[in-house]
Formats: sequence, structure tokens, C-alpha cells
Amino acid sequence: MKNIAFIINPISGGKETQNAKRKLPKLIMQTLDAAQWLPNIVFTERPAHATELSHQFARMGFDAVVAVGGDGTVNEVACGLRDTQTALGIIPMGSGNGFARHLNIPIRPIKAIEMINHSEPISVDYGTANGRMFVSTCGTGFDALVADNFAGSSKRGFMTYVQNVLKEAFTYQPQTYHLVGDGLDVTHKAFLITFANANQWGNDALIAPKASVQDGKMDIMLMSSHAILGSASLALRLFTGSIDDSHFMDTLRAREVTLVRESAAPFHIDGDPVEIEKDIHIKIIEDGLRVLVEKRF
Repeated sequence: MKNIAFIINPISGGKETQNAKRKLPKLIMQTLDAAQWLPNIVFTERPAHATELSHQFARMGFDAVVAVGGDGTVNEVACGLRDTQTALGIIPMGSGNGFARHLNIPIRPIKAIEMINHSEPISVDYGTANGRMFVSTCGTGFDALVADNFAGSSKRGFMTYVQNVLKEAFTYQPQTYHLVGDGLDVTHKAFLITFANANQWGNDALIAPKASVQDGKMDIMLMSSHAILGSASLALRLFTGSIDDSHFMDTLRAREVTLVRESAAPFHIDGDPVEIEKDIHIKIIEDGLRVLVEKRF
């Protein structure tokens, strides 16, 4: 019998998702294989509570801790589990669910629970930006500005995100950035820069189609300052996994780099805005996190 904890963020996602979470404990108890798993179900009560809880469960020797929520919840739980033997599980119930989608974890809660019954732990990489952990992506520029606005919106969901994109797209002023480290010394005026451990922002928006969470490196995606001229084409490529073929995009790969910015500006970690220093050291920690994925037979 293995010990497993479910940490549920009651406020991630839209109203429909929030209502579904109230019924989730019953669904977990009905669907989880009781011959295999002994569950413990808790709800978060404040920001960073999921990190505190997951760290406690890891210290208690739990086999797995499942993040129930969006990418922000996944990040918080992962922060408490990194560099331990306790595996991260995911029931994706947020707005974007980027890390779960990268790992091919089912979006429907019942299917995600069923997958846990037939799962195995694997080791994956995670990243840090000035010591702050990210599992999927972090970055600065236009996407970070949108993330900042999205966090302050009264409504959640994909359409709210699209509205924020359209509101800012034609007035945003790109910065010039300097990237140095791991053999790189690049100066680039960019619409955005994404540092990708996983392949997407969320909602299958594949900003780094070839990124892998098991290669010890990040894909650094630099979008041209003239990207607005090709916005329709870029949007199509973003959702068809070919944005890295656009002449508006450059791709670099590295284990660690320092990003030097002209001035402090919005920065996001796994889609959530954070306050961070002007210059940022970003690196990949190889095999630092265990996650539950579909068992390979």
C-alpha cells in the first residue's frame, strides 16, 4: 500500500472548474485503486500553502503528492517535492495546464485519476530563475505583461487571456536583451523571451515544440521585435507546433544563462507574474523532480 496525498487549490480555473473541485474528493475515493493507494485529501487555504503541505508530505515519506489545479498549483507542489523521492502527480484543473499537457496527462479529472492507477514515476528536469523554481516555462516581455494583467483580471479562463493579448499587442514596446553563459553571448531586441523546460505555455500553445523535460537543457525562444507584423501566422504556428520554423523566432539551447535587461519589467514563472531582479540567472536542474506519468508497458 502506497501513501498518496491530493492537494486541491479551490480557486484555480473558472467557476465551473471550482464547482467541480468541490465534488472531487468523492470522485477520488470512487476512482482511485484502494488496493494500491491510501489517499489523504487536503485543500489549500492561502498562497504557497501547497508548498508547505507537499514539503510536509515528502518529509513523512509519502510516495506521491498530487497537485489539483493549474500550473501555479503544480509549481507550488513541485517546489515542496523537488530533490526528494516523493513523486508529483497532477489532476489538471486550471486555466492552461501546460505541464500536464506536456506530460500527456488527461485533462478530464476522472481520466487523470485513472491514469494514477496505472502510473510510474520518472525523473524530469526543472528550472530556476534567481532561485525561483519553474517546471514549464518562465520569461519576460509581452507574455509576461499579459500574465501580469491576467493575474489581476476578475475572470479566468482562455478567453480572458485572449482579451488581454488583444488589448496590449499593438502598443507594447519591446526591450533589448543580452543573454550570456554556456557559450552564448547574444544581444537581441525581442517581443518576448521564453525559457522553456517543457514545450508550452498552456492550452496547447506550443512556444517551444522541441523542448524536453529530460535533456538537461532549456530551449530559449526569442520572438522578434517585429513579431506583430506576422501575428496571424505566429498564432497559427503556435497551436500547430511549428512556431520554431518562423523567421520571427530564434531558438537557443543552454543549461544556464544570465539574462541582462535594460530595465526591470514583468516576468512570469509558469504563467504567474513574479517580482524579480532586473538581471536574472536561469538554469536547469537535471533529474531534480519525480513525476507520475502513464506506465510504459
